[in-house]
Amino acid sequence: MHYRFLTGAAAAACFFASAALAGDPAGSYDVAGKNPDGKGSYSGTATVVKTGETYKVTWNIGGSVYVGTALGDAKFLAVSYRAGDSSGLALYGADGDDWAGVWTYQNGKKLGAEMWKRQ
Repeated sequence: MHYRFLTGAAAAACFFASAALAGDPAGSYDVAGKNPDGKGSYSGTATVVKTGETYKVTWNIGGSVYVGTALGDAKFLAVSYRAGDSSGLALYGADGDDWAGVWTYQNGKKLGAEMWKRQ
């Protein structure tokens, strides 16, 4: 009886650990997006690293690096980012292991769209 309890507890622990990892935003992604002006699309990569209660998000888009700080969980990420004198805001929702979002520049009036596909 004791053995069956331990086996069941181990199986439950593995299940919950897998479920948590499936929604964890930390990782590396291929990025595809559209600019807010509707005049262009772009691609690149993004890396999300857990930094305590927040996340560090680093994009590499066409050789330009953007760095942001995010808060969120397995369902959403809100990111404030900066590159040179530019800054902005992005909001992503989990889509399985991938993430779909919208973003804008500081003082922006239109939204861009972005998709992250886990590598």
